[in-house]
Parts: sequence; C-alpha cells; structure tokens
Amino acid sequence: MVSRRGSSCGTDPVALVEIDLYGDLMIAASSADEDRLSADRIDQVLGVGPWAPPEDGAE
Repeated sequence: MVSRRGSSCGTDPVALVEIDLYGDLMIAASSADEDRLSADRIDQVLGVGPWAPPEDGAE
C-alpha cells in the first residue's frame, strides 16, 4: 500500500465497505440473465429499498 502525504497508514473503513458493495453488484450482474440489473435488483443487492432483507443475512 502506498502512503499518501497526510494519510494514516491504516485502512479506510468506508472504502472497504464501498469495495464490498461493488463486489456484490459485480457478482449479481455476472449471474443475471438480463443485460442490465434493474433498479429494484440493485436496491436489493445493496440492501436498500422497501423490501426487508433476510434476517440471517443470506440472499
């Protein structure tokens, strides 16, 4: 890891969460039958929207 001036040597927790969410979207897109994910499917993958996520954390 390259340290930039003024940054700490630790990890950025926000960046790690963003990378994890991006990975979830990539997995969902690669397994989708359609060319693009619908807005509803994106919301579901990201855990936002009117639906309630499963309590066990599984999709």
